[in-house]
Amino acid sequence: MSSTAPHVPTKLQLLELLAAIGTAQWRDFAATAAHHGLTSTQAKVLAQLDGPLPMRGLAALLVCDASNVTGIVDRLEARALVRREADPADRRVKNVVATDAGREIIRCVREEMQETHGALDTLGEAESATLYALLERLRPTMDKDA
Repeated sequence: MSSTAPHVPTKLQLLELLAAIGTAQWRDFAATAAHHGLTSTQAKVLAQLDGPLPMRGLAALLVCDASNVTGIVDRLEARALVRREADPADRRVKNVVATDAGREIIRCVREEMQETHGALDTLGEAESATLYALLERLRPTMDKDA
């Protein structure tokens, strides 16, 4: 019985697959956020707020100008999904903090992402554990904030 070696994908193939999956996940995220009256950027802001985050830090995460963040945060604040607080270490710095309502709406968005959940449902427990371990291993090299 002859055994064949498993196909070893090139880095380009891996990058293309990661990009396709990331794009599909982002599309699902944006569509689900829209059902909750959020733009994809507003939802991304809420998803980043695990704790207080300075406006500049938020701009860096969004890869945009700080002046753009002001408008995004203004609209989220008008819906009582975030609030601004003075930084205790430097009162000139404004931190953005998710409210309970903001945390709840982003939880709902993540929970309702049907395409993404459907894709993940095709994996067995062992496959899910393996995928999680591999992604956890890649994250520190890709995400300097991890």
